[in-house]
Amino acid sequence: MNKQKATLLLADGTVFHGNLIGNSGTNGGEICFNTGMTGYQEIYTDPSYTGQIIVNTTSHIGNYGVMDDESESESPSIAGIVVNSFSQVFSRLDASGSLQDYLVKHGISGIADIDTRKLVRHIRSQGAMNAIISSEFENDLEGLRAELEKIPNMDGLELSSKVCTTEPYYFGDDTADIKVACLDFGIKKNILRSLASRGVYCKVFPAKTNLAEMEAWNPDGYFLSNGPGDPAVMGYAVETTQSILQTGKPLFGICLGHQILAEANGVSTFKMHHGHRGLNHPIKNLVTGKSEITSQNHGFVVNREDVEKNENIEITHVHLNDGTVAGIRLKDKPAFSVQYHPESSPGPHDSRYLFDDFISLIQNN
Repeated sequence: MNKQKATLLLADGTVFHGNLIGNSGTNGGEICFNTGMTGYQEIYTDPSYTGQIIVNTTSHIGNYGVMDDESESESPSIAGIVVNSFSQVFSRLDASGSLQDYLVKHGISGIADIDTRKLVRHIRSQGAMNAIISSEFENDLEGLRAELEKIPNMDGLELSSKVCTTEPYYFGDDTADIKVACLDFGIKKNILRSLASRGVYCKVFPAKTNLAEMEAWNPDGYFLSNGPGDPAVMGYAVETTQSILQTGKPLFGICLGHQILAEANGVSTFKMHHGHRGLNHPIKNLVTGKSEITSQNHGFVVNREDVEKNENIEITHVHLNDGTVAGIRLKDKPAFSVQYHPESSPGPHDSRYLFDDFISLIQNN
């Protein structure tokens, strides 16, 4: 099989040459890396990765193909992928197709046969930055650089309203005793499955839905989902969250939802140097004293100094690698949030108790 050449250009001028995978063309976004050993399809279909090029640190990608029920959304929203060794064939008997065909179907370009270890070390040193993958500018770096300059920076970028549902929809058993209104900033399917499996009937609302529309359904609690982009520019979500808190109903937030809850209580957020993305991040629960191995995907984080100055917020979880805030709860409202993914598919199940905590909070409210 003849391989088509491709080029990866980073914003700082670093260049990698390799072979094209996926769709021919030119795709760009913020480059970041994920340390997960499995679950590439779940990663690619997580809406939180919208506008990002994913570097997989696992050497072999594509070897087990794709399956329809392993998607976290209707389609992948990544800007591209970078891998070391790409498998055109797959060995899993129940796979529905190859990763190559899947990428072509969804118009996603990638690059393979490059030193991903070197690239990841570069990102860890220099920080997250924009990048572009192309099979069209092999001998024209200046032209490729001009295309790269057109890509917006993630810092200050609002994306949730572009990836969320356009119309409300239901998930779960409509005879369930508990009703939860989920504000969709880029929600993952497994979050909804995790709630539904605990006897929750969910109604998922577009990101910019106001409180009055959600309250008309008379939910027992509220959920703020994960999603892409910069929480600091999501004033509409902050205002809605503040209104939700005034109802006194239980609220649970994950990832971007965690950051929005913080912003709604006067705590700032900021862009990280290169983010947390992988299935092996250690978290300590300060309430129980126990530690968890968690699945994470975020490039922004809550300002710990702001939290510590806020007498109404308690830090419940911290990241053991860098001490960043991984969980908070309000002292005067039934509201809490975490920076990681307790639904964790892929990933460990250490943190699924958080859904149980949310259900208990609703039942006891």
